[in-house]
Amino acid sequence: MEIKIYNFKQMGDERGTLVPIEAGIDIPFPIKRVYYMYGTGRGVRRGLHAHKTLQQVLICVHGTCKILLDDGNEKAIVELNQPYHGLYIRENIWREMFDFSEDAVLMVLASDHYKEEDYIRDYDEFLRSAKAGYWEDGD
Repeated sequence: MEIKIYNFKQMGDERGTLVPIEAGIDIPFPIKRVYYMYGTGRGVRRGLHAHKTLQQVLICVHGTCKILLDDGNEKAIVELNQPYHGLYIRENIWREMFDFSEDAVLMVLASDHYKEEDYIRDYDEFLRSAKAGYWEDGD
């Protein structure tokens, strides 16, 4: 499984640092949705799903967290600990976010609006689809 981390530009001076992120330049898709999570308690796992078509870039803009990625054949864990690193997650990848620091803020840039029918929330269903090499529409 290929892991892709974007290393965004950092621009700064004595006033501080700015990290610009532009769709089509720094992100490989048009950004249609942005959300973030914070205040995640100790021991809590987030995500626990895959997407049929959605692509995302995850950026831990403050603190640290870990992301488990699973393509049905291999698993990898990536730690996000720099506010200028973005983890690209393509479609059909199971993801679980965990081990959040107390001060973690995880921002997600998404290629589409929220669509419940794009989610695969059952891990066994995800594995069956991954092993079969296809993804069912909508149901």
